[in-house]
Amino acid sequence: MASRSQQPPPPPAEPQPLPVPTTIRALSDDLLREILLRLPSLPSLVRAALTCRSFLAAVRSSPAFRRRFRALHPLPLLGFFVDPDGNEMPSFTPIRRRSDPDLAAAVRGLDVFLTRVPCHDDVFPGWQVLECRGGCLLLQNWMTKQVAAYNALSRALDLVPTAPDKISHGHRGKFMPMDYFLLPSDDEAPDRSSFRVVYTCHDKSRVRAAVFSSATRKWQILPWSEPAPKQPASGKYWLLSGTHANGFLCWPHSWHAYIVVLDTATLQFSVIDLPDVLKDQGQLYKIGDTKDGKLCIVAAIEFTLCIWFRRADADGVDKWMIESMIQLEGEVLQATEGSRDEHEMLKVFAIQDGIVYMSTYETFRYANLPCWYLTFCLETRKLEKLFFGKTDGHMYPYIMAWPSSLVGNNLSPWLGGACSSVELSIVR
Repeated sequence: MASRSQQPPPPPAEPQPLPVPTTIRALSDDLLREILLRLPSLPSLVRAALTCRSFLAAVRSSPAFRRRFRALHPLPLLGFFVDPDGNEMPSFTPIRRRSDPDLAAAVRGLDVFLTRVPCHDDVFPGWQVLECRGGCLLLQNWMTKQVAAYNALSRALDLVPTAPDKISHGHRGKFMPMDYFLLPSDDEAPDRSSFRVVYTCHDKSRVRAAVFSSATRKWQILPWSEPAPKQPASGKYWLLSGTHANGFLCWPHSWHAYIVVLDTATLQFSVIDLPDVLKDQGQLYKIGDTKDGKLCIVAAIEFTLCIWFRRADADGVDKWMIESMIQLEGEVLQATEGSRDEHEMLKVFAIQDGIVYMSTYETFRYANLPCWYLTFCLETRKLEKLFFGKTDGHMYPYIMAWPSSLVGNNLSPWLGGACSSVELSIVR
């Protein structure tokens, strides 16, 4: 019998096939969207989506993904357009973030000099900013009264016909033009290039509006409305400047404790109360909206922010309720490395999507000195320092809108000029 040592060796094992490498093409759209959600900002998403057809298809084919991305990554602030108190052209102050090169690329792609807006006089162009919404500026020419909607990102320009003179017909006493407002289309609207412009006026006790539609190229004049007959509003300047807050246009009364409101969905005027403590204090507070679209009021008393939200009480009646009073003196002075002698108070100049835009403010003796510009988030209570500088005029936050190239089913964004220069600058 043969010994075990004499048995033949076992046959060699067959070589195993090498694993097939996983490529980006092997990822499902759902997994790819989960990866894209982790990008830091909207400019980063633009850069990623426009570098690969499969990336772009994953973004364009899912409204649910776009809603999730917007919830996780608020639309980024690119800077501020400054409308000077004089007759100069608007200027732009960018927000600089070295940690986000894609955001810096978006800022570089902006037409901050408004080069496509027509100039009737090279020396005196004469344009002023009326409002800034949805990535668009609403402009008016001082001399010609021409109104224009201009997207500084895509360089899309629309010259709006002048509001018809008959809006003043039937006025009582002194006729007073008020404000223009821009109502851009929703991010998911089929025609995202459409918009509306609202022009408002009042006489001694009534208000009126006219609405321009870019789709029909026509003005619709609403009837005169007397929203507060129980509280007569006679007077030349009985309404203060208006504010746009998530589909509502709001004008505080100069001396009564109420606000005239125009619902831009129904085009109906109404009146809501104002906290009594803010009566006759129109320069102290601003009206805006929270992240979820609710009306809010923020007043700055020295370095204390007083915040009211409009909510239903126990009886289901909507009322202004004081939400909090936040003392920011120590936090502001620490962030700006300043002292109380340098910064005497805060001044709120805008509230959008739950972000309060404000600056440090001096007494009138030092009103022309540079100051710090800051933001405060109503949801997270986070204070952020933006920049230090001198600005003479009105500040308009310029927030990047959702690009049309990331919405829809057309997978050839490079054809027909669908990509804006800012998107191409991000990709490069």
